[in-house]
Amino acid sequence: MKSCRQPSVLLLLYGLSTLAGAQSAAVSEKDYLDDVPVVLSVSRLPQRLDETPGAVTIIDRQMIRMSGARDVADLLRLVPGFRVTNSFESNTPQGSYHTTLSDYSNHIQVMVDGRSVYSTYLRGSTGPGLQTVALEDIERIEVYRGSNSAAYGARAFLGSINIVTRDLTDTQGTAVQLARGENGVADQGVRVGWGDDRARFRISADGRNDDGLQGTSGSSRVQRVNLRADVRNGPRDLLELRTGQSLIDAGVGFADKADNYVRTRRIETSYAQLDWRRNLDADQDLVVQASHTEEAVRDNFPYISPGVPRITVDFGGRAGNSNLSAQHTVRVDSNLRYVWGAELRREVVRSRPLYNTDASFSTDFTRLFSNVEWRLRPALLLNAGALLERSDLGGGNASPRVMLNWNAAEGHTLRAGYSRAFRPPSIYEKYANVRYFDGGVLLDSTYVSTGNVLSERVEAREFGYLFETPARDVTLDLRVFDERVKGLIAETAAFTQAGSGTLENTVKDYVNDESFRIRGYETQLNWRPWQGGRFVYASSRYSSGQSYGGVLVGRYGSHTLLWMQQLPRGWETSLSQHEADATRLPGDSNGFQPAYYRTDARVAKSLQIGGSRAQLALVGQSLSPAYRDFMPSFRVVRQVFVQLKVEH
Repeated sequence: MKSCRQPSVLLLLYGLSTLAGAQSAAVSEKDYLDDVPVVLSVSRLPQRLDETPGAVTIIDRQMIRMSGARDVADLLRLVPGFRVTNSFESNTPQGSYHTTLSDYSNHIQVMVDGRSVYSTYLRGSTGPGLQTVALEDIERIEVYRGSNSAAYGARAFLGSINIVTRDLTDTQGTAVQLARGENGVADQGVRVGWGDDRARFRISADGRNDDGLQGTSGSSRVQRVNLRADVRNGPRDLLELRTGQSLIDAGVGFADKADNYVRTRRIETSYAQLDWRRNLDADQDLVVQASHTEEAVRDNFPYISPGVPRITVDFGGRAGNSNLSAQHTVRVDSNLRYVWGAELRREVVRSRPLYNTDASFSTDFTRLFSNVEWRLRPALLLNAGALLERSDLGGGNASPRVMLNWNAAEGHTLRAGYSRAFRPPSIYEKYANVRYFDGGVLLDSTYVSTGNVLSERVEAREFGYLFETPARDVTLDLRVFDERVKGLIAETAAFTQAGSGTLENTVKDYVNDESFRIRGYETQLNWRPWQGGRFVYASSRYSSGQSYGGVLVGRYGSHTLLWMQQLPRGWETSLSQHEADATRLPGDSNGFQPAYYRTDARVAKSLQIGGSRAQLALVGQSLSPAYRDFMPSFRVVRQVFVQLKVEH
């Protein structure tokens, strides 16, 4: 398949030619001596990049700010191997890693500060979870590329994303942010932080609004409010409370489709999370986390068609999950550390339209996990871990992982490893029972699950190479992988509905359908060539045996280049380009997305307004030609907007 690669090369050459001579000041090692990057979420042990059991992408605060992105899904273009959609037709904008992008994209785990935020109601969808917090409240995003079920269980089937919010000491005072521009962009946010060393607090509220993709039926709106409080009880104990709510309203559907008519879909999510951290001694830590999440989905419309009784098609309902976990970290000596713990989780779903009953469906998960980091030799590090899980949906499963990291020379780390993971069916895939009645008479059935579906499985082998210069002005990460997926869950035509006047004759069930391989490589580069300048490059190319709509995925590749530059007198600018090969569109099995590229740009100026710090930015998104997204009729078009941020 063809792809567009020339623009990224031009972007790189443009940055080098225009700025290399502009930076006349000598660059010292201090310009690059930041704190050593530490990953918190991969193995549940804090680790440097050269010690993690696999490939990790860190989207840091600078990248978040200077990319000009408006949500986390947009930022996932910076991660090798991810496909992204900006469409709210697929519930919300979201991303998928290696498997095909779909309405739910439920093969990765998404967490915010360690709390799982995948949607219980929407079959494990990552979309609503990616909208949990505003970008302004995010410190960094850690993306583990590869199966991480050994640390987090079923939903980390092909990877995990942990969104880490900003420390309360960094968000004291008041901040206000506004954005206005093309395509109805009207964003706003306010944040207030206060407190002292004993107790600190932050409350933030924001809204993200626009007219949606070209060709969609209506605008989209995201509203959020989040509260965080950190309370210290002596030198050894820290209590962290987080709570919040999000409302997602989006115009979806089509005026010419009776079974998917235009309407506004609402997804409402609220949560509470409490973390207790205790430093037991110099070599031991204990963390206990409790959380609860509630979801409500409103999505209904009248079915109007000649010769068919008027009924209401409804996809709405409610869901919730409660989680309790504890983990104990122990440092035996300078060569051996381990973490172990347990987790109890309950998920509950209730929806008469989807299950043909007013009763609730609940499933319980019990998890035991452990990971050991053992330095066998000064240059040889072993990460070995496993998670045992038992659930009502998938029975008992074990997810092991072994990774060996060899520091061959200073700045050169080789890694090789194996992992096995699983994903049990969702409640909907196990128990769906969608029927339509008129006066007690059955008109049609669309989804009737027999419940025979089993857990999906994946075995992954990978080889990696990490290069870091002593000053960390260049970091290069290469991952080569071979992932074997077995029994992927898919819908299939189960039987034909008899009778006349039905809405749809084909009744669908869920089965373990495909088994296939995904093989390829991914590269990411972080390069600071001169003072204030930075290039971030992500590239992926793989071959997949998965089919979608009866068509083999085959070879697929994409790459993204982001250039960021700090300039004199408070100016900064960035330019990015994302390119992707041709593929099938996720919202239409017959829809085709040609190869495309997308160019974004941002220029900003820091200001002083009285005693307050301010920044004024001009952002242009999709400055390149419009391209298809999710459906053949949907287009991502240019939107230029102005942002103003004031902090006091």
